[in-house]
Amino acid sequence: MIAYIDGKLTHKDPTYVIIEANGIGYQIKISLSTYSSLPTGERCKLHTYLHIKEDAHTLYGFTTVAEKEAFLHLISISGVGPNTGLMILSSLSVEEIQQAIVREDVRTIQHVKGIGAKTAQRIILELKDKMKKEVLLTDAPVSAVAYNTNRAEALSALVTLGFAKNVAEKTLDAIIKREGGNLSVEELIKFALKSS
Repeated sequence: MIAYIDGKLTHKDPTYVIIEANGIGYQIKISLSTYSSLPTGERCKLHTYLHIKEDAHTLYGFTTVAEKEAFLHLISISGVGPNTGLMILSSLSVEEIQQAIVREDVRTIQHVKGIGAKTAQRIILELKDKMKKEVLLTDAPVSAVAYNTNRAEALSALVTLGFAKNVAEKTLDAIIKREGGNLSVEELIKFALKSS
């Protein structure tokens, strides 16, 4: 209904802002990542989502379209309301959420306050296919997509070789951090075998 609001930022708080546009002050709930990217007392534009309930009409605002889309995906899940969606976006970046869902990383999502194992699993189950398409459709460099595929294949191979999944993940992440993200599947597996 209200796609965005462009106006003067008159109040800024970690949980909400007030933007004055044409003499009207709009109170808009925001995530911490939106809060940290906003100027103070200057003109700003927020992409918004209007949530309507029987007892309240609440505006939610985002500095980027990607963050708004992630929010809309999250609140489409049964058991994830707008406040929980904002909590997830305050705890994790859009990229971290996409990666956690694509990698089926329940623990990362579960680290968010108020998210239990069942909700985290439901988020992954229902959004995995959408996020995979979006990660591939974004302007991410080919190396980032290749990195995800190579890491996933190397992880699968290491688990098949008898590594515990969580140990293999930590090992691969440490190797990628140390050696860079352009390693082939074979190189990742060799480094992992050497480090064990």
